[in-house]
Amino acid sequence: MSILPAIAKILFVDDQPELLEIHSGFLRDNGYEVDTAANGSMAAELLSTTAYDLVITDVIMPEKEGIEIIMELRDSHPGLPVIAISGGGRRGALEYLPMARAMGAKATLKKPFTPPRCSRK
Repeated sequence: MSILPAIAKILFVDDQPELLEIHSGFLRDNGYEVDTAANGSMAAELLSTTAYDLVITDVIMPEKEGIEIIMELRDSHPGLPVIAISGGGRRGALEYLPMARAMGAKATLKKPFTPPRCSRK
């Protein structure tokens, strides 16, 4: 069973190195090609040179936030699905995730979350 059936190349954006490593590793272990970015500026650079099937982005990050990425993708890559993730910072994820959905994210996840036990292989 596949967790993301039609997805081949994913950009995972998060400013927390340990979460970036864990979740991108899970996706790689399940057969996906994954690039990572530690902030929104790095993500924007990758998005300008590489085609992705899915972007997973944290909402609250330094330099450029996930909401900005979502808004830019809505204009530059309108068909590219985005999953927004957030632990919420001081205000809580329940405030930021609905905003991300309203800006164009196809789905949202509250951090921390545990990847499902499944395999694409």
